[in-house]
Amino acid sequence: MNAEQNMLLTQTGPGTPMGDLFRRYWIPALLSTELPEPDCPPVRVKLLSERMIAFRDSEGRLGLIDEFCAHRGVSLWFGRNEESGLRCPYHGWKYDITGQCVEVPSEPAESGYCEKIKLKSYPLIDRGGMLWTYMGPPELQPPLPEFEFATVPENQRYVSKREQDCNYLQLMEGGIDSFHSIFLHSMSASSDPLLKRDPASIAYIKADPHPAFVPLESPGGLYIATRRNQGEENYYWRVTQWLMPCISLFPPYKGNPYGGHAWVPIDDEHALTFSFDYHPDRPFNDVELEAMQGGRGIHCLTVPGTFRPLANLYNDYLMDRTAQKEGRSYCGVLGFGEQDSAVQESMGPIEDRCRENLVGTDNGIIMTRQRLLKAAKAVQAGMAPPGLDAASQRVRAFSSVLPRSAPLHSAPEMQVTAGGSK
Repeated sequence: MNAEQNMLLTQTGPGTPMGDLFRRYWIPALLSTELPEPDCPPVRVKLLSERMIAFRDSEGRLGLIDEFCAHRGVSLWFGRNEESGLRCPYHGWKYDITGQCVEVPSEPAESGYCEKIKLKSYPLIDRGGMLWTYMGPPELQPPLPEFEFATVPENQRYVSKREQDCNYLQLMEGGIDSFHSIFLHSMSASSDPLLKRDPASIAYIKADPHPAFVPLESPGGLYIATRRNQGEENYYWRVTQWLMPCISLFPPYKGNPYGGHAWVPIDDEHALTFSFDYHPDRPFNDVELEAMQGGRGIHCLTVPGTFRPLANLYNDYLMDRTAQKEGRSYCGVLGFGEQDSAVQESMGPIEDRCRENLVGTDNGIIMTRQRLLKAAKAVQAGMAPPGLDAASQRVRAFSSVLPRSAPLHSAPEMQVTAGGSK
């Protein structure tokens, strides 16, 4: 990679090629629980370097509007959420969920002055435990998200959110890089009820410690496939689904929930990680639910009242050298999510990819970058990016044992779509 490509991939603010690409998709903005009821307190939201306010009005409708009052720039986070609108506390200007100013108390109503004032706004919808927004051209708004985790019943899904101190891309590249788990997470899996490996999968992995990484283009992004030899006749495949522009679905080990992440840029040096577990066909049991709520698996405990992880950049992720030395943690940081955060954020706010030396296990990362760059150029040329349609989103990550002569696309699991249909 060169510096120009790195800059293109990591900058997502207004008017940037990658920012334009992100703005063509529905992306997660908040957890549904952050706006639980009509007229609840508004919430600050920063996405793709834009500062906004989200609120739920008296009728329960959701709005995402410019953070700052059009009068003299006061943050509407201080506003009063009342009577179907958000009122600035400074001089009483009031806005509805579309950003339209509906009242300027100092001006006569008959003057029509408030009708001339409208803040920038974006649609905000509640789906799958998250509030999603679309920040692109209104006339190009795609269908609502149809990812399986967003459509299963509430008791079959768990979603968490955390703020991270680096660019979205190095978070996402860490998430789709399965090889690191052999080292970084190696001493933690057996004690985590959400990530325990079954005996069969352990045998498959131990049988071939040098897997081949075979990324393949999919309609919505990539199949990031890891292939291991199983005897003389078969391959063991584990396939992560990476879906444009920032969602990854990884396969479970037997009995565990399916999992995944969405990495959403706050700005070029900070990002949100939404992590989700789900079962397609059953509710969570008590052990699973307690583990997720306790920050196990891919989730993290956060500082109460915030989305900052308890173990974070500013306290060295609660590094425990004794645990590292005694073999309770390979890297000394406890917890899967915390381990990922530590190594990803250690690269700095934006990794200098010009200094990298990539190898075969990085094939998925290389192809992801190429897919993003290609899609961003397509959008700049006036074309639609991939993965906007429901069919591209209704997919699962999976593992499968196949004859060596069989192509990956022949795996029965490849044909399963959201809801378990074929």
